[in-house]
Amino acid sequence: MFPSILLASLATISAVSARYPAHLLTSRDAETSIERRQSQHAYLPHTIDMPIDHFPDNPRYAPHTKATFRQRYYFDSSYYKPGGPVYLYIGGETSGPSRFSNLQTGIIQILMNATNGLGVILENRYYGESYPFNTSTTDELAYLTTEQTIADNAYFAVHATFPGIATDLSAPNTPWILYGGSLAGAQTAFSIKQYGHLLFGGIASSAVTKTVLAYPEWYAPIQKFAPQDCVTSINDIIDKFDALVKSNKTEGINEFKAVFGLEALTDNRDFAMTIAFPLGGPMNYPTNTWQELNWNSSYGSQDFFHFCSNVTNMNALANVTAVDTLLSNYSDGQPWTNLGNYAQYVKQTILPLCKGAPIDSTSCFGTQNQTFYADTTNSVSRSYLYSTCTEQGAYQVAPASGPSLISRVLQIDYTQQWCKWAFPKGTFNSIPSTPNLTYYNNYGGGNISADRLALIDGNIDVWLGVCYHSNDSPPRYSTDLHPEYLIAGAGHHWDSYGIKDVEAEPQFIREAHLWEIRTVRKWLGTFSKWRAGVVGNLEL
Repeated sequence: MFPSILLASLATISAVSARYPAHLLTSRDAETSIERRQSQHAYLPHTIDMPIDHFPDNPRYAPHTKATFRQRYYFDSSYYKPGGPVYLYIGGETSGPSRFSNLQTGIIQILMNATNGLGVILENRYYGESYPFNTSTTDELAYLTTEQTIADNAYFAVHATFPGIATDLSAPNTPWILYGGSLAGAQTAFSIKQYGHLLFGGIASSAVTKTVLAYPEWYAPIQKFAPQDCVTSINDIIDKFDALVKSNKTEGINEFKAVFGLEALTDNRDFAMTIAFPLGGPMNYPTNTWQELNWNSSYGSQDFFHFCSNVTNMNALANVTAVDTLLSNYSDGQPWTNLGNYAQYVKQTILPLCKGAPIDSTSCFGTQNQTFYADTTNSVSRSYLYSTCTEQGAYQVAPASGPSLISRVLQIDYTQQWCKWAFPKGTFNSIPSTPNLTYYNNYGGGNISADRLALIDGNIDVWLGVCYHSNDSPPRYSTDLHPEYLIAGAGHHWDSYGIKDVEAEPQFIREAHLWEIRTVRKWLGTFSKWRAGVVGNLEL
């Protein structure tokens, strides 16, 4: 659900994140780097006049507006033949162009090719260039909700036009099949659940359909599947640091910060988040993490494994390994194994991201400047943070017990403070003291189900704990009407990526794609019967 940025794409980060520093561009997804690799002009942009408020009778949105905004979309008709379906790729928490690969080589291309379909990307409201207002004040963000977003999807399916296509492709007369991954996966699932009389089907990949306030399980796959000598070293170092914090040994804390070159960070939480960046700092990932691993090297990164290789380097220089005993007087003489390696990696890889800015500033790794967050400039970061603060939650925190890869100073209050600072009470809208999870979980949570809703996950995904195939979920059984699939050894919506040759893909991804093709073909075989039962019901 929230997000990360590839180290190789820091220039892109600056462009999309507007006034937010690079390390604060966050999202459950990780698509920003893709935009850098693709032509921004591969598809022509089109717009639809979308109602800002789909719910004129809901007091939640009072005072209401009848205004519209221009919502951007892109489509590919190169595989389309009359009678084929429309595949709607839900844009999620990024711009439309950053999803182009899905039309070119990814899941939408795969499905278009298999079924003579047309593919379209709809940019989410409050992302890319699809902002209802020129700024994003608390009042102006009132319409950034899950129910308004999924209503956009249904409205679009009924009213969209495709220049150059003579046929009317509107729903429900044409089969519309949605696809989304991560947050967009949840929005796909919710759309099918809520508007199944208009939207024929959907594939929700790594769909974070359940939410919680605190989500320490984000780090569970790393604990379980990452190189265990790396994991053990970091767990032990964090335990020793937390012991210093618990006993209020200020001198030892400052010495520990200095080892990383971060003694200027006065807030222990800012420091703890910064050294967690290679793993995935709460809400912030300026470098590649476990989440950015991918079977397709064009879209993934091996930086996490490079990080672990550095942490466990047995051939480090003597001046680096000497750091392991620098703080032994605070740990009963025991070494802080691989601390030197860990600190060296942070100094060489993380610190340069600030490009000379003061370490404790919001241009670098400090987060305690309250006025900074009140900037109302439209940006990915601000939109995503608002949704997190109001409905989505899932704050990344250290676990209440057991080993931890991040310091236990990182708890709910750390993320919640940014919400308070960023979104002061408006004239008619205010954020809750903590996210109202009911709005999100009302659609079914981890047990969501709807006809022709396929739920597909990866078992090493950091977001698996809030997906359909969570380790805490009951046994799952697949049927043609309610398909489900758990990909062994796969991460965050790995099925969305392709290479334009399914048979040449790695085994588990290939079989997942073939399953998705079979699933959709089975659905399409029942479309005429379904259509006969719903034609005439075009109301949202």
